[in-house]
Amino acid sequence: MDRLPPQPWMTAPATRAVVAALEAEGAGVRFVGGCVRDALLGRAIRDVDIATPDPPDKVLALLKRAGLKAVPTGLAHGTVTAVSGHRPFEITTLRHDVETFGRHARVAFTDDWRADAARRDFTFNALSLEPDGALHDYFGGIEDLRAGRVRFVGEARRRIAEDYLRLLRFFRFFAFYGRGAPDAEALAAAAEAAPQLTRLSGERVRAELFRLLEAPDPVPVLRLMTGHRILAAELPEAGDPGTVARLLPVEGAGAPDPLLRLAAWLETDAAGAGSVAERLRLSNAERLRLAVLVAPPLPVSAGETRERLRVACHRLGSERVADLLRLAAARSGSSVGLEAALAVVDGWVPAALPVKGRDLATLGMPPGPEMGRLLDELEGCWTKSDFTLDRDVLMAIAARILRR
Repeated sequence: MDRLPPQPWMTAPATRAVVAALEAEGAGVRFVGGCVRDALLGRAIRDVDIATPDPPDKVLALLKRAGLKAVPTGLAHGTVTAVSGHRPFEITTLRHDVETFGRHARVAFTDDWRADAARRDFTFNALSLEPDGALHDYFGGIEDLRAGRVRFVGEARRRIAEDYLRLLRFFRFFAFYGRGAPDAEALAAAAEAAPQLTRLSGERVRAELFRLLEAPDPVPVLRLMTGHRILAAELPEAGDPGTVARLLPVEGAGAPDPLLRLAAWLETDAAGAGSVAERLRLSNAERLRLAVLVAPPLPVSAGETRERLRVACHRLGSERVADLLRLAAARSGSSVGLEAALAVVDGWVPAALPVKGRDLATLGMPPGPEMGRLLDELEGCWTKSDFTLDRDVLMAIAARILRR
């Protein structure tokens, strides 16, 4: 049996407190999922998931007895969240599928570790790890992980039919862990099942798609998906990912931005962006942002003057203008002048029009549409001056306009 040397996340006091609570009456627990997979690769561990043969009501009682906060996050599916050391630990009772529906499963609890592993999607996600470092690998997951091979547990076609989201998960995991050619059986099964993605909720598709787009370099997988028409029914607006490839070098520091990458991938107009937002159930903020990125109300590029860039920042916000500059560079294939333009945007300090409606009222102008039009005209004068006109000058301009 393979063993994993003690890891800081395994021996941390917060982790040990949860394990001790769950093993207080003799049941053995194991770490499962991403923490095991990523530990074997030497990657950073974000979440620690634990499996136990005990049913969720007993898990709640054990945690409570140990003085740990316990949240019944999904009792029907056997999931309880423990909070220890200010961090969450997801604890799930061993399960096996009783019935699947292409979107979710009806499960029953079990004490069979192999049966629980068999219901997991990929071989390296079926690994489990005892607190002392003993690894359990029922389906060759360690070898697959080391080879960069994303392989389903069992027959790929059947596993995808249990939950069609798994075909997107296949591409997402290949983007993060795959090397070389993808598993032929899995790829063929995913292409065959792709039209079934429309049966899934937009929220689930969005979550999986955004995770894929967060990969360090999702472009090879996006090309693979495009070539096999994986999203032809669910996201027909997706075009050639060449723009995404050209976006990556100019994205800047920070975490990958899946919405910006999505905008670069789409070949559509404002109406199409709205359809995508509706289909993927984007939040209102995401809908508005996607619309601006796909069909900018004020197009900008690195060749714009300093004054025009500042006007764009005033109207759209500096963050959005920075997005548009990067997208323009990616679409054109040229980043000439981009850094200088981004420096102008980065130096933008939001400013407010020095004149308000109450100021115009002192000139005898009543509230209403005419006042709104005059404020718009004054704002135009102000922006053309590179925001230098002060209140007195603008009030003088307003007085002249009212005398016309």
